[in-house]
Amino acid sequence: IALADKGKVAGSHLLSGAVVKPGPLKQLFPDTDPASIPHYWEVDSEAVYFMTKSKSFRIPPPPQMKNHGNWVLSVSQLARWMSEQAEEYGVYLLPETDCQKVLVEQGAVKGVITGDKGRGKEGEELSTFEPGMELHGKVTVFAEGTPGHLTGVVRDHFDLNRESVQSWELGVKEVWKVPTPLKKLVHTAGWPLRLNPKYREYGGSWLYPMGEDMVSLGFVVGLDYRDATTSVHDLLQDFKTHPLIRGILGEGERVAWGAKTIPGSGLYGLPSRLHVPGAVFVGDSAGFVDMAALKGVNYAVHSGILAAEAIFESLKANTAQTPTGLWGYDRRIKDSTVWKDLWKVRNIRPGFQRGMLVGGAIHGMATVTGGRLPKVVKPVSDAKEPVFLGKRTYSKPDGKLTFDKLSSVFASGNKTRDDQPNHIRVRTDVPKTLAVAWEKMCPAQVYEVDEDEASNGTVTVKLNPSNCVQCGAITAKGGRLTPPEGGSGPEYTLT
Repeated sequence: IALADKGKVAGSHLLSGAVVKPGPLKQLFPDTDPASIPHYWEVDSEAVYFMTKSKSFRIPPPPQMKNHGNWVLSVSQLARWMSEQAEEYGVYLLPETDCQKVLVEQGAVKGVITGDKGRGKEGEELSTFEPGMELHGKVTVFAEGTPGHLTGVVRDHFDLNRESVQSWELGVKEVWKVPTPLKKLVHTAGWPLRLNPKYREYGGSWLYPMGEDMVSLGFVVGLDYRDATTSVHDLLQDFKTHPLIRGILGEGERVAWGAKTIPGSGLYGLPSRLHVPGAVFVGDSAGFVDMAALKGVNYAVHSGILAAEAIFESLKANTAQTPTGLWGYDRRIKDSTVWKDLWKVRNIRPGFQRGMLVGGAIHGMATVTGGRLPKVVKPVSDAKEPVFLGKRTYSKPDGKLTFDKLSSVFASGNKTRDDQPNHIRVRTDVPKTLAVAWEKMCPAQVYEVDEDEASNGTVTVKLNPSNCVQCGAITAKGGRLTPPEGGSGPEYTLT
């Protein structure tokens, strides 16, 4: 077994809140003391607040968001630990290895082609040039997370998106060292998001204790918002100025930052099959995220376990490369809690495409009925959603509590070469509204628009691809993120 990871080390490109249901991890490591699996805290206290600009009101947590007994952990730390366990079992790890192409022969996936290293900005070979290689396997597991470059290629090639509609969320996260321990799990809704349905802003925040002296906090917003001047990074900065949040952070210090998209459509975003001849999709690559419960890591682990069982079965029967050889994986998923959980909440996220108030009502009905509702709102792809050029403004960063985008990219550990080929596929001459939407959406200041250009019509977008932390948001808004040179991008350690 070989595992290709485009990050510097395992976990370098992983980011989540994260509060995780520990059951699948305990199942995966049945002989390991649960205390040895990296996590900070087992939740025993939690609170949900509705926020206005200056006040907070504690409200009962929705049933899906009750987290007693779940673990707070860092997925980047968990991945490094899991990679060590995998190596002990003989798995061959390939860090700094970006996978650029899929090998398909006679209707089946045969493996992948990795990217070259040491190419210049125009694609020329530098003195450090190393060609990519072909990795062949009887089965390829696509566990790319979100948005998944090769996952998208395979889904298109095998026509798996006919009924799939994906909406995305963007999460921006920080880790802080704090003088006073946070003793409870915190989620919030409301400010700084706007409830007016014309803005269609959906999302919220989290604050999780990471031991006695650190706090994970972040803000998640659906990328189907309508105002092009919406910036999730800057919303997080404004959020920290609220008295409740400022009180938790105190005189603390930011020690980490990162950003990542989340597949938010649940069942409506899944491919028509979870396998093709010679390959399967797991975790976020499949779309296994419950946005109502804010859970995905446990489904990634659980789907990986079920995929392993189905793959083992197909290898014994020598059928993995046949059209039906991996059907056992689909069957296992549909018989599991992964499918049952996603079915119950399938209408909740699409409901919020009508605004927070309508979405909240649908959320309540879906919860009370256990999901036994018709498809009340058909999901719409984020890339097809019209946006208008609003006038949203944000507080000026002070470098202590609030920060700009460039200093945040530095805090991610990003070490991308300035002279490598551009890995972002977008048109650079686009309508100004779209250009501003890209500029504001990107948490890493990859896209820049000249403020002096015409207020309407076509403008030129300047790209700064070396800033990119590979969050994947551009894929949701009509562009395409491809993998840069292996080992590039952020080097997350606490996220």
